Amino acid sequence: MQSFENKTIRDLARECESVDDILSMMKVLFKETLQLVFEAEIEEHLGYSKHSQLGNNSGNSRNGYSKKTIKTKFGNTQLHIPRDRKGEYEPQIVKKYETSINGLEEQIIALYSKGMSTRDIEDHMKDIYGVNVSPSLVSKVTDKILPQVFEWQSRPLEQVYPIVYLDAIHFKVRHENRIINKAAYTVLGVNSQGVKDILGIWIGENESASFWLSVCTDLKNRGVEDILIACKDGLAGFSEATQSTFPQTDIQLCVIHQIRNSMKYVASKDRQEFMNDLKKVYKASIIEEAELQFGKLKDKWSSKYEKVISSWEENWVELTAFFAYTSDIRKMIYTTNTVEGYHRQLRKVTKTKSAYPTDNALRKIIYLATTGIVEKWGNPIPSWLECKSQFKIIFGDRLKD
Repeated sequence: MQSFENKTIRDLARECESVDDILSMMKVLFKETLQLVFEAEIEEHLGYSKHSQLGNNSGNSRNGYSKKTIKTKFGNTQLHIPRDRKGEYEPQIVKKYETSINGLEEQIIALYSKGMSTRDIEDHMKDIYGVNVSPSLVSKVTDKILPQVFEWQSRPLEQVYPIVYLDAIHFKVRHENRIINKAAYTVLGVNSQGVKDILGIWIGENESASFWLSVCTDLKNRGVEDILIACKDGLAGFSEATQSTFPQTDIQLCVIHQIRNSMKYVASKDRQEFMNDLKKVYKASIIEEAELQFGKLKDKWSSKYEKVISSWEENWVELTAFFAYTSDIRKMIYTTNTVEGYHRQLRKVTKTKSAYPTDNALRKIIYLATTGIVEKWGNPIPSWLECKSQFKIIFGDRLKD
C-alpha cells in the first residue's frame, strides 16, 4: 500500500472498495504517525535533527532501530523504535514495556468489569478489533488494578456514619485444587448527607468476634469515630466487637431475616396464622405493645415451636431496637434491604462466573462492579432531611455535618 504522504481523502477514497480497505489504510496511517512521533522524540532527546552536522562529536548519536509488536484496536502492529548509542532514549508515547496501546487495556478492564469471562473477552477482542488476547494477558491487564483495590480498601472515611448496614454475599473460589465457598462481608455506610457508600469488603474470613473486631478496628483506623446505628443480619460475633470499639452504637438485627429464618421451622398449615400473630409484634406502634403481642404469641405457639420462640427471646433487644425511633427511621433500619440491594446489583455482574481462581480475582471483579454501582449513589436516600433532623434531636452532638 502506498504511503499516506501527500494523499488527500479523495485520493484515499478512490482506493477503498470495502470497510476492510478503510481499516487497513487506517492501520497504516496509525503506524506511520507513530513512527513520526518516535523520530520527533529522539530528535528532541539528542538535540539535533537526523543527518545534522550538530551531531558530530556530540557524544551520542542514533544507533538504528529495534522492532516491537504492539496490540492496538487495528490489530497487531510492528513498530521500529529508534535507538541511541548510550541507550538513554525511551519512547514516551509507547512506554518501554508496554505491549498494547490506544485504550486496549481500558477496553479489557471495562469488559471484565461487566462480568465477561476471559474466553468471552478473547472472542470479543478478536471479532471487533482483530486482536488475539489470551486469558493470561487478560489476567495481567486486570492485575494492574490491584493496587487501586487495596488503596480503595484503606482510604480515609468520614468521622460519623448515622447508619451502617452489614451483610455477606457468598462466592465459589478455587483453593488448593478444590472449590470452596467464601464470603465477602460488606459494610455499607450512609453518611451525614444521606449518601450511601461501600466502606469496605472483607473476603474469606471466618465469622467471629475477633474477625469483626479487626473490621471495626480497620474502620476506626481509617477515621470513623462513631456509628449511630448498625443494622446487621445474624453475623456471629459482630455485636461483641462493635460494643468494644463503638460502645454507643445501637444495633438493629434485621427483622426480615429473623422472620424468614423463623418460618423455616413452622409447618405449612400453621404459617398463615403464625405470620398474622407475628405481624402484631413487629408492626406494633410502641415497644410496650410489641412486648404484649409477643407474650400472646409465646403462650399460643411455644409448645409447638419452642425453637422459634426462643430465637426471638434471645435476640429481642436487637430485634426491637428500631422501636426507639420514628417511623421514617424505622423504615430504614428494621431490615438490611439496603445492602441486599447492592448485593443484587453485584450478582448481575458476577453471576456469569461459576468460580474464581483466586481471592484476588474475586477482589478485582467486586471492586470494579462496586465502583460502577457507587457512581450512581450521588443523591441522598429518600426522606433523609426529615430523618437527619430527628437524628440531631436523638443523638445531639454525635451527629456531625
